[in-house]
Amino acid sequence: MQIYLVGGAVRDQLLGYPVIERDWLVIGETPESMLAQGFRPVGKDFPVFLHPDNNEEYALARTERKTAPGYKGFVIHAEPDISLEQDLLRRDLTINAMALDEDGQVIDPYGGQQDLQQRIFRHVSPAFAEDPVRILRLARFAARYAHLGFTLAEETRAMMQQMVEAGEVDYLVPERVWAELFKALNEQTPAAFFETLNACGALAKIFPEIHALFGVPQPEQHHPEIDTGIHSLMSLQQAVLLSDNPEVRFAALVHDLGKALSPKDNLPHHYGHENAGLPILETFCKRLRVPNSFRVLALQVMQYHTHCHRVFDLRASTIVDMMVALGVTKPKNNFALFLLACEADAKGRTGFETRDYNQVRYLSRIAAALQSVDTSSISKSGLQGPQIGEAIRRLRIKAVRQAMNAYQQE
Repeated sequence: MQIYLVGGAVRDQLLGYPVIERDWLVIGETPESMLAQGFRPVGKDFPVFLHPDNNEEYALARTERKTAPGYKGFVIHAEPDISLEQDLLRRDLTINAMALDEDGQVIDPYGGQQDLQQRIFRHVSPAFAEDPVRILRLARFAARYAHLGFTLAEETRAMMQQMVEAGEVDYLVPERVWAELFKALNEQTPAAFFETLNACGALAKIFPEIHALFGVPQPEQHHPEIDTGIHSLMSLQQAVLLSDNPEVRFAALVHDLGKALSPKDNLPHHYGHENAGLPILETFCKRLRVPNSFRVLALQVMQYHTHCHRVFDLRASTIVDMMVALGVTKPKNNFALFLLACEADAKGRTGFETRDYNQVRYLSRIAAALQSVDTSSISKSGLQGPQIGEAIRRLRIKAVRQAMNAYQQE
């Protein structure tokens, strides 16, 4: 049995990145011989096995032949006579097509080390074009490594564009799109995920709601970057600086989807974009089967982010209604995450990146006052029906007004 460490583990080891998981390639074996040695099969489409002791994945060397559109239209050929070079040739990028033998020597038949040194994403062979998932994977690699200076080879970008024009991305299933987006949101530069997709034309097909924001102007005095799409990606990157939570990052990304609907006669203004975007966001989340926790926070941020920005000008009653809608009076709520996403939006503007966002401290103080309101006396007052709710609201408004006054006097 010849065993090689392959793929991302080799790439990250050479980059000095932490290796999270290791994949092994086995040459010269059959499924039967692997089973006889105690390996447990897990691969449905091709022979992959778990090591009996450490549960790491060991795959038999294989080649693939495209037989139908999409990313499932492949016939797998896995036989003992498949060579290491043949197996590496079917991989997506040169930096992922290297292997490490048992003596620690790098086997690099397709120039992966040079592309690592030059910080280039380059496809290994024309077979890249056979699998549309590779477009998403490459975009996700951009999200992970863009801060190191990685760029996309022009010939690879052109191939990706040809794949888009040929309709290959139309075969991507929602679960896979969300899986790659989720991974990208957890990387250091998730904006690069969308920039890479936009560069090859895939953004319009995969994320049309986000693509629609590019080219939509905003008032220059508030948004020196002007373009709404650019602002959305800047907000996403500010969210990365503020929080590790992918829900906050997602909410910052999509908070302005409604601006794509603003009438041209009103531009660069976007009256009512907060509520106009809600159906777009619902459709987006339904199509990609976005988890409910992401959807709920994103909807809250979309609807109330301008309230948060203008909170120093709002009446106590308006603030109470907003906070009740955000669930601040409930034991479990998203309010801290909401504030982070709003701060990311405020700082996601050219020249505003380092400005203080005092709304966080102000609203946190008000939220504490709202949560401390004792409503037990109302339950004993004899009030009925809507009267109870209105009495509770008056108590809350009073507490919030007092907190506002105390803050302003400091």
